[in-house]
Amino acid sequence: MTVLKLGTRGSPLALIQANMVKDALAAAHDIACEIHVIRTTGDRVQDRALAEIGGKALWTKELDRALLGGEIDLAVHSMKDVETIRPDSIVIAAMLERADVRDRLVGADNLAAIRVNGVVGTSSPRRRAQILRARPDVSVVVFRGNVDTRLAKLAAGEADATLLAAAGLDRLGRGDIGVALAIEEMLPAPAQGAVGIECRADDAMTARLLAAIDHRPTSRAVRSERAFLAALDATCHSPIAALATIADDVVILRAELLSEDGGEHVAADASGPDGEALARDLANALFERATPAIRAGFAG
Repeated sequence: MTVLKLGTRGSPLALIQANMVKDALAAAHDIACEIHVIRTTGDRVQDRALAEIGGKALWTKELDRALLGGEIDLAVHSMKDVETIRPDSIVIAAMLERADVRDRLVGADNLAAIRVNGVVGTSSPRRRAQILRARPDVSVVVFRGNVDTRLAKLAAGEADATLLAAAGLDRLGRGDIGVALAIEEMLPAPAQGAVGIECRADDAMTARLLAAIDHRPTSRAVRSERAFLAALDATCHSPIAALATIADDVVILRAELLSEDGGEHVAADASGPDGEALARDLANALFERATPAIRAGFAG
C-alpha cells in the first residue's frame, strides 16, 4: 500500500482538516497517510496580529520547507491562510468541498446588540474594518489563538464580542456557538471555509492522487478569489472581502475593499465564465473607484 506523509499544523482544527484529507484519500485510493505535525511561527507567536510579524507566511513557511525538503509529501492548509503568490516549486493540487463561508458573531445576538462603545476582539483587518463600518463607536482589540483561546479571552471579559469562521466551528463540532452573520452583512475573507492540499510541482504521482479528491466548484471559486487578491497585490494588512459562487457554469464574484478604519468602502459584483479573468477585471474596476484611504491598504 502507498503511504503518503501528510504535513499539518497542530491546532485542533488543523488536525481535523488533516484527517478529512486523509479519509478522502483513503476513500479514493488504496493509500494511507501518516500525519506529521509541524509547528509554525504563527502558532508560536500569539500576542500580535499576523500583519505585524510577517503575514500569512507565518502559517506556511515551515510546511513549505518540510515539503520541499522531502520530509512530507503533501501539506494541508486552510486556504485563507495561504499567501496569494506561492513558490513555483509548490502547487495547490486539490481543495475539499467548501464549508459554510460565513462569520459567526460570539457574545452578541447581532452587530447592533453589541453594547454602545463596546469592545470587539479580532486580529483580522477585514473583520476590523467591517465591524467599524457597521459600528464606528466600538473599539477593536487584537484576538489571536485557536478557538478555545479566543473564547477564553471573551469569557475573561477582554472583549464584549468576537468573530469566528463558521466553517472552523462546524468542523470542531461547535456549530452551536455564536450567530452566523449574513453574507450581505459581512462578506467573508477570500477562500474562507476551504481546505487546500499542496504538493511539490515535480511530484506527478502525488498530484495525480490528489486530483481525485479535488472539488472542482470549490477550486474554481477559490482560485477566482485568489486571482482577485493577486490583481490587487493584497497583503495581510489589506481589508478585503470576496466571495465567488458557481451557478450554471458561470462564476459570480462579489467583492469589497475598505479603508482600515471602515469609514470608506467600495463594493461590486460581476459574473462570467472565466473566474480568474473576471477577478482581475473586477479588482481593477474597484481599485479605480477606491479613495486614497482605501488604496493605502493595497499596492495596486
